[in-house]
Amino acid sequence: MSNHPVDPVDGNKDLKLQIQLFDILSDQSDIDHPLCEECADFVIKQMDHHLKILEDECADYNEYLKQIDTTKQETTAQATDEEEIEELRTQLKSMQLTQASMIAELKELNKEQKRVEDDVEKNLNELKRLKTDEDRYWHEYNNVKYNFFQCEEEQSTLENKLRYAKTFYGKLKSTCVFNATFHIWHSGDFATINGFRMGRLESMQVDWNEINAGWGQCALLLSSLANKIGLTFKRFKIVPYGNYSFIESLEADKSKQLPLYTSGGLKYYFNQKYDQAMVAFLDCLKQFNDECHRQDEGFKLPYEMDLKGNISDLQHNIKLSIKISINTEDKWTKALKLMLTNLKWGLAFVSNKHHV
Repeated sequence: MSNHPVDPVDGNKDLKLQIQLFDILSDQSDIDHPLCEECADFVIKQMDHHLKILEDECADYNEYLKQIDTTKQETTAQATDEEEIEELRTQLKSMQLTQASMIAELKELNKEQKRVEDDVEKNLNELKRLKTDEDRYWHEYNNVKYNFFQCEEEQSTLENKLRYAKTFYGKLKSTCVFNATFHIWHSGDFATINGFRMGRLESMQVDWNEINAGWGQCALLLSSLANKIGLTFKRFKIVPYGNYSFIESLEADKSKQLPLYTSGGLKYYFNQKYDQAMVAFLDCLKQFNDECHRQDEGFKLPYEMDLKGNISDLQHNIKLSIKISINTEDKWTKALKLMLTNLKWGLAFVSNKHHV
């Protein structure tokens, strides 16, 4: 119980509230309230028992409700499963058709793959063949290129040789063979042919081998000039034989040889054949002059000659003998100089007229 004093007004309000509560409880049950403590305990026990029964029933109802919900769910799920199964069957058929189509396409792809593999193998074989052909081509190309370079080099060499030959031919064409072969000049008081001095002086005793070599060059030159103009000498035949050249007499004895050489000494003054040979040479030179004059009337050697071995310089009123036995060395040398001058004129005439 509360020890605080109760306000009369508030006490009346509480009392009224309690009275109303009891009335409500009395209306809800067969028991009149307020009850005593024992009765209240009994009532509470009864109410607890009754509550227990109600709770058990409620639990049973809940169980039944769960079973009903489960059945509905199963029924709904079964219906849903059948729809899904039907849909899956439809999808399966579609997939089977797709599978069949894909299998057929796979077969075609396998065939196409086989054809492609065959083409690849064929192309590989063709590639190998082409590679072999290419290697052979480059090998042949290199050989041809090498041969081309060799031919080009050979052609260049031949062209150079041809140019050289043409140049050399031009030089030869413009070169007088006789002038190049026989050079007639002078050395002091001596006339020379190819460097060999002709004649002797008291102050200059030329070796006889040199004089003999000079006569050999004179014999070769006059013989060559006669052949060039088509002249055959009468009475004599010149035989060039180097230091031992000679002239054959054709009038009396064909075996008679007139030497254009001598060994010198005192006996050459008594060597008639040596004098005869020089006279015969002068005769042949006169025949050459006559033939050149016949071919060209304007030609004439500067110094006249006769058949007795005389050669004359009419301009200076000089007449010399080609013989040595009845002559002085000085005059004989001058006579040889005039003879070589006539030879030089004859050489120039043949070179210009016959372009040699």
